[in-house]
Amino acid sequence: MGSAGAQELELGIVASGHPETSRAATDMLERGGNAFDAALAALCAACVAEPLLASLGGGGFMLVHQGQSRDRIRNGPQQCLYDFFCQTPGRRRDVSEVDFFPIIADFGADQQEFHIGMGSMAVPGVVAGLFAVHADLCRLPLPEIIQPACRLAREGVQINPRQAYLAQVLREMLRASPDASALYGSGLDTEEFISAGERQTHAQQADALEAIVGEGPGLFYRGQWAAQIAADCAARGGQIGREDLAAYAVRRREPVSFRYRNAHCSINALPSPGGCLVAFGLGMLTQWLDGVSVPWGEPEHLLAVLHSMDAANQARRSLDDDGRLKSTILDQSTLDEWRHSHPHHARFSRGTTHISVADAAGNLASLTVSNGEGCAYIVPGTGIMMNNMLGEQDLNPGGFHRWQPDSRLASMMSPAVVLREDGSGLSLGTGGSNRIRSAMLQVLINLLDFGDTLEQAVARPRIHLEDRKLSLEGGFGAATVAALRHAVEHTHVWRDRNLFFGGVNAVELSATGQFNGASDPRRAGSVIVARS
Repeated sequence: MGSAGAQELELGIVASGHPETSRAATDMLERGGNAFDAALAALCAACVAEPLLASLGGGGFMLVHQGQSRDRIRNGPQQCLYDFFCQTPGRRRDVSEVDFFPIIADFGADQQEFHIGMGSMAVPGVVAGLFAVHADLCRLPLPEIIQPACRLAREGVQINPRQAYLAQVLREMLRASPDASALYGSGLDTEEFISAGERQTHAQQADALEAIVGEGPGLFYRGQWAAQIAADCAARGGQIGREDLAAYAVRRREPVSFRYRNAHCSINALPSPGGCLVAFGLGMLTQWLDGVSVPWGEPEHLLAVLHSMDAANQARRSLDDDGRLKSTILDQSTLDEWRHSHPHHARFSRGTTHISVADAAGNLASLTVSNGEGCAYIVPGTGIMMNNMLGEQDLNPGGFHRWQPDSRLASMMSPAVVLREDGSGLSLGTGGSNRIRSAMLQVLINLLDFGDTLEQAVARPRIHLEDRKLSLEGGFGAATVAALRHAVEHTHVWRDRNLFFGGVNAVELSATGQFNGASDPRRAGSVIVARS
C-alpha cells in the first residue's frame, strides 16, 4: 500500500458473485499480479465461497484480452478463449447400469428439473484450465495464487442470504448423499440447512488445492485421485474411466468476434453454442431496434428482444448438427434470410458463476465456471463435488444418454469482452443455465443500444423465452407486460428479481484509465477496486 498521505493508485477491478471471491482477486493485483493472476485466484476462492456454483470438479471458459503491455506477459494472440469445459467419457454404459435420476430445483416462483447421480458426471476441466492459463499468462506463482482460497477454506466463509437460498433451491441434490448434505446441512434426515450468517469451513478443499499445486494436475488426471474417481464410477454407476481423465486437454480457441453498434465484441466460440446464439440474436436486432427512438422498456423494445430470442431458439434447432451449431449461423446471408423469414412483428404460435477482471495495463479476463448442480458425489478426502453435466437438458439437446463419446460438451456459457470505439474495454459474463444467453443479450443491448451504465444495464429487469413459455421479472410497465402476454402463449411474471435470470458480473476500463464495475444484485455479487 502507498505511504500515508500519498494518493492511492487504482490497479484494477473485479466483479464476481461473492465478496470473498472478489477479495482473492484484488489481493493478487495488490501483490503485483495481472488480471489473469487475479482471475485464477478468484476461481479458486469461488470453489470455496460459492461451492454450489463453482468446483474443481466442474468446467469453464476464460476469454482473455491482453493489453498493450502483453509482450511483457507472453507472446501470442491478443485474444484467446481457453476452453476447459467438461468432456464426455470415451464410452457409454448401458442405461440400466447408470446411476442417473431427476431432482427438482425449486426457485419458489418456478421449478426446473435436472438429473444427478454418478452417471451424470462428465470429465472435469477446471484443474487443467487453472494450470494452462497460469503457464501462458500469469506473473505470480500458483502457490501464491491459491493462498486466499486456502485461507478462506480453513478460516471459514460466512454464508450470505443468497447462498442460503441457493442451498434451499438445490436441497434435493444435497440430500442425495451424506457427503453432499454436509456442504450445507447436518445430514439426510433433517430439513435444516445452514442459515445466513453462519460460518462454514472447508479444510479438505484447502488441503486438496495445496496437493494439486504441489504435485501438479497429474494428481487429478492420472494419479491417486483419478484412480479413486474411476473406481467409484465403475462400482457405483458412473461412466468416467482412468483413460478419460488422462486424455483430458484444454483447448485454446479463437473467440467469435463481431461488431454491434459502435463496439467490437468477442465471445465464446463453437462448439459451445451460447456465444454464437448471443451474436445471432444481436445480428437479428440490427435492423429491428433503434435505441435512439425506442425508449427502454417500451413494448416495441421488449417485443424486438423477444422475437430475437425466439429466432435464436429456432435457429439452434434448425441449424443444429448432431447437437452442435453449424459455423454458418453467423454468415451475413444466414442473418439476412432469418430477418426476412422471421419478421419481429409476427405472433408466436443452472449452477454457474462468473468473474470479470480488468487491470491498469488493459488486460481483461472474463471467466465463467460451472459445476452444473453437482452430481452429489464428493471425491473422497478432497471436498470436491463433481459436476452433473451429462444430466443438464440444455447441454444434451438430443436427449440424455445419446451424447457423442469423447467429445467436448457444448455449453451456453458466454464470457465476453467488448471494446468500444472510444478506447474503453469491458469484461462481462453470467451464470444461469439456459438463461445465460438471454441475460447476456439483454445486458449488451442495454449497454450498446441504450447507453446504460454498467450498473443500470445489469440491474434492469429481464425476460427469458424457453420453448413457448416467457418468464418476466417484475419492473416492466403494464403496457409492456400486456403486449408480451399477447405475443406469447404462456407467460409467468415474477414478483421480484431472482437468480433464475442469471448473475451478470461486469467490469470496465475507460479510455482515460478509470475503472467501473457492476455485480448482479440477483446473486449478491461484489465489485472491488484494487489499490496500491
